[in-house]
Amino acid sequence: MKVWYCPTPEAVPGSGHPDAAVVIDVLRATTTIGWALHNGATAVHVFADLDILQRAATAVPQDKRLLAGERGGRALEGFDLGNSPVAVTPAVVEGKQLFLSTTNGTRALERVQAVPRVFTCSLNNLKAVAAQLQALAAGHVWIVGSGWEGSYSLEDSLAAGALLHSMATTLGSDPQSHCGNDETTAAAALWQVWQHNPETCLRLATHGQRLQRLGNHDADLRCCAAVNSLTVVPTQTSPGVFRLV
Repeated sequence: MKVWYCPTPEAVPGSGHPDAAVVIDVLRATTTIGWALHNGATAVHVFADLDILQRAATAVPQDKRLLAGERGGRALEGFDLGNSPVAVTPAVVEGKQLFLSTTNGTRALERVQAVPRVFTCSLNNLKAVAAQLQALAAGHVWIVGSGWEGSYSLEDSLAAGALLHSMATTLGSDPQSHCGNDETTAAAALWQVWQHNPETCLRLATHGQRLQRLGNHDADLRCCAAVNSLTVVPTQTSPGVFRLV
């Protein structure tokens, strides 16, 4: 298995398709998607464009849908939820479909919609995603970070490196043997530095600092840093729609 890490949606190659793509947005979209589905949401629909989201949501009865999202880390006015993994509790999301738009994560997810198999990953579900990739016998994998408005993000690269290590452990191999580009090698090294204290890394990251300036996001940061706290693998079942399969 060879892995290419793309730190932002803009870094995704314009041609060629891997066997699978794994999208990461630790703070916070892919963490939120994982917890929403774990807690009983029936689907998460992802959109970069808010107008398209609003139109698509009208196809689902109002009592069966929730609008969720943020821009710049702030919850969107008029939406039911922001982008917090601790807010998507069973009491809120069970039996509902979420329509989600975020600053960065949903852009990354749209960028790889055409890949045959698309999964979301965070620090919470590393082992589960690694096992899924092994079961697929995927030979060529893209890990796509969401970044921040086109620029590199520390926390997504941390999780990319963590996933690479989990994959190598699952396969009983050396992580470096799976690196397809320098970005993957650098992400693997980053995880080796911070693996024993990922929450500190998240708090040092630019977006982690941004969230802390916006308000009390301690619960979100703790949740996002909790390695292997979930066993679910959100999977794209149709373009832009993620479910548990």
